Amino acid sequence: LFFLLRILKYTMTMTTHRLLSFLLALSAAPLFCNAFATLPPLVSATTISNNARITRPSSLSASSTTTTDDDNDEEAEISSLLRPSYKIEPIPLRIGHGFDIHKMVPLSEAGQPIVIGGVVIDHEDQKWTDKDGKYTDEPNSIYKTQLGVIAHSDGDVIYHSLVDAIFGALTLPDIGQVFQDTDPRWKGCDSSKFMEHAYKVMTYYGYQIGNIDVTLILERPKVAGFKPAMKENIVRLLGTTEGRVNIKARTHEKLDSMGELRSLSCHVVITLEKVGGDVLG
Repeated sequence: LFFLLRILKYTMTMTTHRLLSFLLALSAAPLFCNAFATLPPLVSATTISNNARITRPSSLSASSTTTTDDDNDEEAEISSLLRPSYKIEPIPLRIGHGFDIHKMVPLSEAGQPIVIGGVVIDHEDQKWTDKDGKYTDEPNSIYKTQLGVIAHSDGDVIYHSLVDAIFGALTLPDIGQVFQDTDPRWKGCDSSKFMEHAYKVMTYYGYQIGNIDVTLILERPKVAGFKPAMKENIVRLLGTTEGRVNIKARTHEKLDSMGELRSLSCHVVITLEKVGGDVLG
């Protein structure tokens, strides 16, 4: 009888503890649910630019206040490339990668300055390696000079990489197919025009910037002081926020053409978020 009473007491004690634990968990559940329910969304509607709306196919061309026959032909040509026969599926998240590289030479030869992220990179004379001996007595000698970029357009490696990343994320042709470097229309063109067009394509398919990670590679000139202006330009052109754009810059440890100041390059990784509605493609 004694042992039976001890077992009964132990069972009642354990049952009471379990009941109390259950009641406490039940009462706390709404608190946890409410805590998660009140977490802010990653992006609210107010953070999306007023221009970030789905546009009709006819607006898939560079911005212009007046339209000519040449503009219409250009629009039709570009739009046909960016509206493929297959459906661009409305998946929640897309990832794109972009890369660009351009040759750097003395400014007198390039005929245009170094432009990165929409910013003209003012700099002191740099120690450029004259690989062919064009400006010095011997090949591979150092020549102090102002530098410029050889390119069909303005040679903006960040803008070109961003456009390519957006097109890539959407499974569209690369920037070289859309804005060909043999086309006289793009000779000396401000690459912000390409960015504006990429933004329209992105919003046409119902996406917005998730985040952008830029890696700029050049030995010289130094660009740390120019990065805030670059970021501001990207945020403005792609209708996003500063917290979604990162710009890193690094040297090439004096290796190959980039290390010798004969070129600069850029890598961009980008994510695109679906903003709702059906994809038009």
